Amino acid sequence: MKKNKLIEHMAIRAGISKAAAQKALEAFLEGTSESLQNGQKVAIAGFGTWSVYERSARMGRNPKTNEPLSIPAKNVLKFKASAQLIDALN
Repeated sequence: MKKNKLIEHMAIRAGISKAAAQKALEAFLEGTSESLQNGQKVAIAGFGTWSVYERSARMGRNPKTNEPLSIPAKNVLKFKASAQLIDALN
């Protein structure tokens, strides 16, 4: 589902205008992004939890030349679905 479809779905289900649904979605995305950037977890009961962890630096290989190369450490986003969401999918 793309952003426009999600906004339309939110507007219909909540009985609000598309503009209000768009503002709500943008506020949610902004708040989620800020929390994750600050190293905080974002948890929505019945849906799941987003968290950030640091992937350590490691050595890799260029598949074309088989040359070793250094892969730097970086922050990675992790999502863990709740049991309710997993049950709904199955």
